[in-house]
Amino acid sequence: MIRRLTIDWPVPLPTDRAGARPLRLLAVSDESDRALENERNREAIAPIDAVLGAGDLEPDYLAFLADAFRVPLLFVRGNHDRGANWVAHSEQLPRPLGARTEQVAGLTVAGMSWPAEVRGRALRDEMAAWRQALGLAWKARALRGRLIVLSHVPPRGLGDTPEDHYHRGFAAYHWLCRRLRPPLWLHGHTSPAALSDWRVVWGNTTLVNVTGAVLIELVGAASSGVTIGPQAVRTTEDN
Repeated sequence: MIRRLTIDWPVPLPTDRAGARPLRLLAVSDESDRALENERNREAIAPIDAVLGAGDLEPDYLAFLADAFRVPLLFVRGNHDRGANWVAHSEQLPRPLGARTEQVAGLTVAGMSWPAEVRGRALRDEMAAWRQALGLAWKARALRGRLIVLSHVPPRGLGDTPEDHYHRGFAAYHWLCRRLRPPLWLHGHTSPAALSDWRVVWGNTTLVNVTGAVLIELVGAASSGVTIGPQAVRTTEDN
């Protein structure tokens, strides 16, 4: 099932797309969506401007999506993104967003991969998450309120499972969300079955659990005339 989300973006978007249509992002994480293997299904959701990966997906699957839609790929690595398959396919992919910003489709995306590992094994490290958050707060300070954050782990208390230590969000990410106020924060890591909703609206930030696949349409301020907020989020779901 490919979920759809439409958000009113707080500033004008690039206007070089056909008919000034909404900017369309395919966000994926954790579970490959078999519907996307079917060409007719891909044609039904095209055109896409970029693929964003929020972690715990095989590198060949990410490369397949980027090639199939013929669009740029940005991704972060999750706690399971280790091992021989990643070594074998690393040259097929761009460099992952570790804790930095990058431009795609005219937008700035700030990424945070799983923050720590020891001897090739993912390690949950709150201090490493704080180093990520502090670094991004500095790098992206001029873009407060108008960038996308892409992380594997959600902020603590905002789309996580607090009772499960390993799947609890990072407190540092919660601080960063408050600091940068991004209109959109995309993450994975949390099982949708553990949540009442795959979206959380906190202030002017919409946090989206993109486990599986979510098609996101951004409508620029010049077209919508509204600022992002709870009233600006619209969703549908496709089989």
